[in-house]
Amino acid sequence: MNSLIFFCNFCFLPEICTNVSRDVCFVLFIAMASGTALIYDDEMTSYKLLWDDPVCDIEVPERLLASYEQLKHYHLVERCVHVPIREATEEEIMLVHSSEYLEVVKSTQTMNEEELRRVSGNYDAVYFHPNTYRCAKLAVGATLQLIDSVMSGKVLNGMALVSVLYYSWHRYEHQKFWPLLRESDYDAVGQGEGKGFNINVPWNKVGMGNSDYLAAFFHVLLPVAFEFAPELILVSSGYDSGIGDPEGQMNATPECFAHLTHFLMQLANGRLCAVLEGGYHLKSLSESVCMTVKTLLGDPLPLISGNMAPCLSAIESIQNVRAAHKPYWKCLMYEEATPLQDLSTKSQQMMEAELIQTSTHPVAEQAVGTANSDEVIKTDRFLESHMKKILFPVPPVKTAAAIVSKADAHLLPILVQVEMEMNAQQLKTLISGVDAELVTEEKALLSLQNMVAVLDKILKKEVCNGIAESPVASVSTTVALKHCIGFGLQRVLCIVVGDMDLELDLDDGKILLINICQKRRSEKTNSKYHISLHWKEDGEKNNFSSAVLGFILPVAYSYQPDLLIIVFGPNRSIGINGVSLLTSLLQGLAKSQSLVVIQDTEIKLVQSVAKALTAVSTPDFGAYAPASQENVLEIKRLRDQLQQEWKMLQCSVKDWISGT
Repeated sequence: MNSLIFFCNFCFLPEICTNVSRDVCFVLFIAMASGTALIYDDEMTSYKLLWDDPVCDIEVPERLLASYEQLKHYHLVERCVHVPIREATEEEIMLVHSSEYLEVVKSTQTMNEEELRRVSGNYDAVYFHPNTYRCAKLAVGATLQLIDSVMSGKVLNGMALVSVLYYSWHRYEHQKFWPLLRESDYDAVGQGEGKGFNINVPWNKVGMGNSDYLAAFFHVLLPVAFEFAPELILVSSGYDSGIGDPEGQMNATPECFAHLTHFLMQLANGRLCAVLEGGYHLKSLSESVCMTVKTLLGDPLPLISGNMAPCLSAIESIQNVRAAHKPYWKCLMYEEATPLQDLSTKSQQMMEAELIQTSTHPVAEQAVGTANSDEVIKTDRFLESHMKKILFPVPPVKTAAAIVSKADAHLLPILVQVEMEMNAQQLKTLISGVDAELVTEEKALLSLQNMVAVLDKILKKEVCNGIAESPVASVSTTVALKHCIGFGLQRVLCIVVGDMDLELDLDDGKILLINICQKRRSEKTNSKYHISLHWKEDGEKNNFSSAVLGFILPVAYSYQPDLLIIVFGPNRSIGINGVSLLTSLLQGLAKSQSLVVIQDTEIKLVQSVAKALTAVSTPDFGAYAPASQENVLEIKRLRDQLQQEWKMLQCSVKDWISGT
């Protein structure tokens, strides 16, 4: 079984996982076939630090309590499937730990405070409490219960002779941040047959924001993960990347975790296990946990905040990781950039005072960060205001369909609501100015009526997204875009797959048109708001992930649309697997408000799109195929041409310099 283990935290976890971590209590949540499981038990909060220690005093049971209370506040707990907790057995624990270490931890159950303090001093950033052993066994057992649940009841016992793909981003600062390990850098790619399966993205400065994390996903994690094709995703959810956290000192806002979770849910047929790890600002932690659980439950995602342009230091790390892993992954085989030695943050740090070079945390820095109550209050106030801005009521209907043939309606997922037409006067107003000859046929007129009825419900927040059949997709698309602008939307992303010509005014930036086509249109020059992507599909496998991850998603997130329209027209250049992939990954945009227009209806195509929109389960994206050199060069050509306008395209320092 292929597993992708993803750590979004700021410490080098292989070192931590050889000990009982300071954080021995977990809240666990996982997307299951029939819902989202939540594992929590009050007993996992029955520990605390019994003495003063500035290294460990951020590990408090209130982290779990605050997260659980916020889940209840948003009424998320009652929407989850509750899985009973159990203790791990000693045999299970000794799959990782030695019997000697296990005996040490067991012995702490009867120790007094002085004895606990003395034993804790033998380890790095660890404290013991008389309940540590019990809490640790519950935490391990809960994790195993979770994995058993998601893997349809398969037991833990057994052996699988496989590789595990490990991915971690973490605060590194040129080996100046705890745990000060050389193995945390980008060029620690694994050993022997495991080379290429250990991916480190080291952040060499604090203050990384939403765009930096998205860029690392688009240009490193997701391309490799889709090629790896895991059967299970294990996420060590380290929310110390969240804004206000004294440990990580980064600036990711809670909705960023919703978007990252959404992307991971497209892998492994949606089998994703998340285990709470870091996160030491209670408000930031609890809101971020709630964003993660809402996404696992299938709720539409909030718009992501911040300037969509990764910083230079993030780009440097991304370039180095891509260069280091080029020999091991087909998705990177045409990578031109080489590793950088002269990093922008290195000379600056050399001028600063050296941090404490011991095997412990940089105590002074962390103590100041932890004790700064003014900063905590400031972040609390920001998050109170920020969450009110980004949260919104979930529409009562997830997906609506405008289907001309009522005979096809029963073939759609049961959650799809079939809509009927708007009145004739409304339609007459909308189709004025389009080719009247194309809409004289009754079928074309009916399809337009049905489509606009669905679009109206999306715009009025009565429906999240929708599907519309159309015999004349070009007319339907023009009408839909006109209707959106008339409604007052400021940014509409329209992605057209197939050979279609749309006569649109794109100069004001209210519409961004991306046309994915088979034929290269040399007479048309790409501009900021009108982009043609020439793509040749692999005959049997899905090679389209390179285009979606390397170009379409970065441009789309740079644009930040209010609504998304995807059109599958005649002579489309991607198959059903590519259609599913494109539709699914784009649902993180525009609060998941999207309309898919389909010409030349195939029921399998409609079903695939409906499955992607309802998100009841992850569609089948087909077997992975690397993009051809021709396709890679097409992406590079467009990136070189447009990265100054759409900065999320940047994945090398050369790109960053030319884009500034």
